[in-house]
Amino acid sequence: MSLLDLFDLSLVGRRDAPALEYEYADGVTLSLTFGALESRSNQLAYVLQQRGIQRGDRLAFYLANCVEIIDLWLACVKLGVIVVPINVLYREREIGHILADADPRAVVTTASQLGTFPDGVPCWTIDVLSSEALSMPTARVHVLCDATTPAALVYTSGTTGASKGAVLTHGNFAANALALVACWRITDQDRYLAALPLFHVHGLANGLHCWLVSGCHMQLVERFEQARALEWFFQYEPTIFFGVPTMFVRLLDLAAHDARMIGKRMRLFVSGSAPLPAHVLEAFAARFGHVILERYGMTETLMNISNPYDGERRAGTVGLPLPMTGVCICDEDGAVVPDGASGELWVRGPNVCDGYWRRPDATAAAFVDGWFRTGDIGVRAIDGYITLEGRRSDLIISSGFNIYPREIEELLTEQPGVREAAVIGVPDAVRGEIPVAYLVTDDAFDATALEATLRAQLASFKVPRRYIRVDALPRTALGKVQKHLLLTSS
Repeated sequence: MSLLDLFDLSLVGRRDAPALEYEYADGVTLSLTFGALESRSNQLAYVLQQRGIQRGDRLAFYLANCVEIIDLWLACVKLGVIVVPINVLYREREIGHILADADPRAVVTTASQLGTFPDGVPCWTIDVLSSEALSMPTARVHVLCDATTPAALVYTSGTTGASKGAVLTHGNFAANALALVACWRITDQDRYLAALPLFHVHGLANGLHCWLVSGCHMQLVERFEQARALEWFFQYEPTIFFGVPTMFVRLLDLAAHDARMIGKRMRLFVSGSAPLPAHVLEAFAARFGHVILERYGMTETLMNISNPYDGERRAGTVGLPLPMTGVCICDEDGAVVPDGASGELWVRGPNVCDGYWRRPDATAAAFVDGWFRTGDIGVRAIDGYITLEGRRSDLIISSGFNIYPREIEELLTEQPGVREAAVIGVPDAVRGEIPVAYLVTDDAFDATALEATLRAQLASFKVPRRYIRVDALPRTALGKVQKHLLLTSS
């Protein structure tokens, strides 16, 4: 079975049902049925074939959210083409690395973005492709694929250095979608507000695929805009919203009455891609009447762990392993640690990628006897709930003591005047490393009071030796702090 067989539950089985709406920049709204998406993607598949694209070829796209990404993704799934999504915030150095590594046949982009790419890179504009597709047959083009067929080459966010391409198969995407639709109770009665970028697995593998498998209705927007959030929630009346922590922080700015009204219509808020501070979850529950469901995944593994739909959504945790996914917590030697002890999360299951593109060294280092080493440090409670403590690469060792930055960051953001915090380890001649905190603060920030609070609540070796105020923390498009950029500025 390929990914397309799951999509056919809607593309064929619900062909006459309304599927999505999308508002273009000129204010024109496009509404499509699932059958129309089937026809549009078939026509685009013919165009790609005529341009020489074959099964196993890589085809990149550099596009902000639009319906045409869906056409392109479905066409490539049908042809067995490997899609290479590129973050639209990336610039010359990052784009050049991906293009050199993935070696795609072409990049699909817009006319206004053609100057972003190096000379000699074949670029096809999406408007030209879509125009050519109008004259093509609507009958399906289908190349035989199965669960082992690569579907996408998705590059890691590069929070610690050069990104690597994770090879994600039809089976990886299918297992992920089936688990989430079942565990989060997504049905064709839901309405999904899609504000996450489709170049990222959060928006693509979770949002887009859950929509296609369940047959729910979707409103696609180009990007999350705080100024338009109220309009979207009140006019579209979604029942599901997937977001990143920064989006939920922005939603807390809505008036209390509006928040309550939105909460009455909503069924599920899901947060991921970066840690959700416990105080944000609690404030959101008080304001919207909903406990955000936090989950944990990676580019290489898609979703691994989720708080339950029914049952306790425990603040500060990412919940319990999803069906079909095995999780263990191991020490540096690969031995499983007891509950309550910190260690690295290892995962295995049909959701885990086939390895890294053209990086046998990185693949060998990441996999041990079928287990994928996530690089994330966490602890499991006796009842199975898992709490993340940070990246293994973020670990600070000061005078022989292990320091996990997330513990300090969460305490910092609970303090008056501190809006955001990131803690990194800086080399020190005496201690090896010392913790340094970067803070985004209000004008009323009191550094003396902050220092006193941390010294009262943390072991002395965990207290940051310096506090550096910045206007903003460097983040990826999905909200992850790029700590290596802070380190280079220290």
